[in-house]
Amino acid sequence: MKYILKGKVFGRVQGVGFRAFTKDVADSLNLQGYVKNLGDGGVEFEAIGEEKVLSIFLEKLKEGPKHAFVSDIKYTMEVFEDEDYPKSFDILY
Repeated sequence: MKYILKGKVFGRVQGVGFRAFTKDVADSLNLQGYVKNLGDGGVEFEAIGEEKVLSIFLEKLKEGPKHAFVSDIKYTMEVFEDEDYPKSFDILY
């Protein structure tokens, strides 16, 4: 069963390679979805995959890349049923 993890990352997460880091982690876990910067300094993401894999993804995001500082992540996870979702993980601008 696939799930969709939707969330927002807070802290020093812009200008530190956080989106590229997130994409690399998602690609290594074969997840679908996106990551993008928000105007308030946070980063938004959606990731689709198996529940266990999404838990690994979330743990990696809490660590972040070398120069980032993640103060909090707010997220929801629910069953995913939309087969038309793009098959890649993309950085949106």
